[in-house]
Amino acid sequence: MPFKISIIFTTYNSPVWLKKVLWGFDQQTDINFEIVIADDGSTIETQKVIADFQASSSMPIKHIWQEDDGFQKCRILNKAIVSAKGEYIVVTDGDCIPRKDFIATHREKAEPGYFLSGGYLKLPLQLSRDITQKDIINGACFNSEWLIQKGFKKSHKLWKLTRSTFLAKLLNYLTPTRRTWNGHNASCFKSDMIKINGFDERMQYGGQDCEFGSRLKNLGLKTKQIRYSAICVHLDHSKSYENTASWEKNNSIRKASIKNKSIKTPAGIKEAGLI
Repeated sequence: MPFKISIIFTTYNSPVWLKKVLWGFDQQTDINFEIVIADDGSTIETQKVIADFQASSSMPIKHIWQEDDGFQKCRILNKAIVSAKGEYIVVTDGDCIPRKDFIATHREKAEPGYFLSGGYLKLPLQLSRDITQKDIINGACFNSEWLIQKGFKKSHKLWKLTRSTFLAKLLNYLTPTRRTWNGHNASCFKSDMIKINGFDERMQYGGQDCEFGSRLKNLGLKTKQIRYSAICVHLDHSKSYENTASWEKNNSIRKASIKNKSIKTPAGIKEAGLI
């Protein structure tokens, strides 16, 4: 029997974006998955959106919530990882709408000893707002011509929406983009996440995903580029939590992980008492 996949993504007080993301997962061709929503302290409006989907959708949806203590994505992600029932985990974000073959692609490319590195197409704010449930169900928001008609500037970035298996394979090979752990679109086996002790909870916003990926590489995992194969569109939003001090601290931690070839973070799943 094919292994079960857990989809993990974070959210924080973005109920409109959350609806669009869940509509996307409700259209998946591969249905052998669960959703684990890692909620970094959202209020009742977000909880209501989740409860409504739990009641109306056939998707298994688990809601992991923690009190609002500022940007604590690593902390809530670790809780979600431990609670995930899937053997394989796909990590995306609460502002990324997946194309209907998103999960199927991750499953097809999954391989022991590897993590998958994907990407996304970033949409402007007004277009992000304009996307409707119908646009997600019929796949319009993943269509280059439709996006251009809606005001998206024509460019090579639209290649990220290719439906050609051959072109996707070629572009994955040719792209100069590094195969890092991209928190919007990446995956590996849960056992590997546990082996590196999850995310580093000392880190707030800025580079925490790359640091996580660095330790997966130190563990011995190789990487696969799926930037043009596993497709999602990224809804725009402000980043009020971004600050220079956080970036500097996180960069220091990441550099130390690379220099010391660290595998396990000293501030992860085990130290949080999750296992």
